[in-house]
Amino acid sequence: MCPNTNSADSLAALAAVIASRLPAHGGDPEASYVARLLHKGPDAFLKKIGEEATEVVMAAKDADHGGDTSKIVYEVADLWFHSMIALAHYGLSPADVIAELLRREGTSGLEEKAMRKVKAREAQGDAA
Repeated sequence: MCPNTNSADSLAALAAVIASRLPAHGGDPEASYVARLLHKGPDAFLKKIGEEATEVVMAAKDADHGGDTSKIVYEVADLWFHSMIALAHYGLSPADVIAELLRREGTSGLEEKAMRKVKAREAQGDAA
C-alpha cells in the first residue's frame, strides 16, 4: 500500500487482497493464512476476532498502567484485519462499514442507542 493513499483506499486495497483469497476465487489454504482461515469456516475467523478483541482490551489496560500505547495500535490492526476477513466471507466490505459510520455521523451515541431499543421493541411487536 502506498503511503500517499487515504485510509479508505488502503482498506479497499487490503479488502481486495483478502477477497482474492476466498475459496470461490481460488484461495489456496496451503499458501495463504487468510485462505486457510476462510477454508476452515466462520468458527476459525470468528475465534480470531474474539482473541484479537481481548488483546486490544489487554493492551489498553496495560497502557493505563504505563505500558506502551503502540501495542494498542498493533492489536487493533490485528482486530481490523480479522474483521475484514469476516466481512469478505459475508460479502461485505470496509466501504459498508464506512457507510454505516457516515450514516451515524451527527447522531448522538445516546440517540443511536435509544433508537436501537425502539427498533428492537417494534420488531418484537411485529413478531408477536
